[in-house]
Amino acid sequence: MIYTVTVNPALDYVLQLEKVNDGETNRSSDTQFLAGGKGINVSQILNQLGVENTAWGFVGGFTGEELIRQLNVKQINSDFVRISDTTRVNVKIHAQQETEINAAGPKITDQEVAAFKARLDDLKPGDVVVISGSLAPSLPTDFYESLLPTIREKGAEFVVDTTGEALLRTLKFHPLVIKPNHHELADLFHTEFKSTNDMLQAAKKLLDQGAQNVMISMAGEGAYLVTPDHIYHANAAKGVAVNSVGAGDSMIAGFVGTWFETHDAAEGLRVGSACGGATAFTEDIAVKSQIDVVLPQIKIDVVE
Repeated sequence: MIYTVTVNPALDYVLQLEKVNDGETNRSSDTQFLAGGKGINVSQILNQLGVENTAWGFVGGFTGEELIRQLNVKQINSDFVRISDTTRVNVKIHAQQETEINAAGPKITDQEVAAFKARLDDLKPGDVVVISGSLAPSLPTDFYESLLPTIREKGAEFVVDTTGEALLRTLKFHPLVIKPNHHELADLFHTEFKSTNDMLQAAKKLLDQGAQNVMISMAGEGAYLVTPDHIYHANAAKGVAVNSVGAGDSMIAGFVGTWFETHDAAEGLRVGSACGGATAFTEDIAVKSQIDVVLPQIKIDVVE
């Protein structure tokens, strides 16, 4: 089983307007509520790939109930901890330009945290936990890291979608894959890459520090996957990018879902690149038909 973790999900309130006039009453032409969260995005792609998964996290209040209802409509299995506070609402205004107002998130009690950590008791060898997204402000900054010893003790794999020092602190627990982009990878080593080889050598250092696989996304230049045995390159899909939200989540989902079923890292790169591209080419998280259009475009080359 793959478990996705979204500890601070949101109900996104999306308003469409032709124009926003500051200081005046504005009326939207269309509104909708959408369940939001990076782990939820991963679950959506896994569902499209037909890979069984369960979404974990915290929800509360009437907004939390609506979020769960929307997941049920999308047939996303979930086992969220119900909290006494209310799931946040983020406001997305689509007008002459896009404006976002993101709430901080709910108060989560120690008892609710304990209930969430009890979920980890269900893990079995071979399971994968994908942890991504922001922390609610009441959670400690090392909350994600605190989950990793138990995950590994249970024999499960994990992925934490984070950057910087928080990413480096996960390496001793041997994440299944990490996915910095080339700029984030350079920042980890406080440098600028002068060549592709410099970048790949840096990725190898992350393997030495504990990562099992390093996937480097490079937008229009495709992506690299550095494994203990080989280095692979996937070309970028061709299309008009209209959406950057969720593309990285989709790439991780494609890799993890494929690896979970085949243990083939190169094929995981191919499917992950297709999922990321398909989401970038649509205004929402990609569906199977869109992924199927992009997948034949992705070719994998063995660099080393």
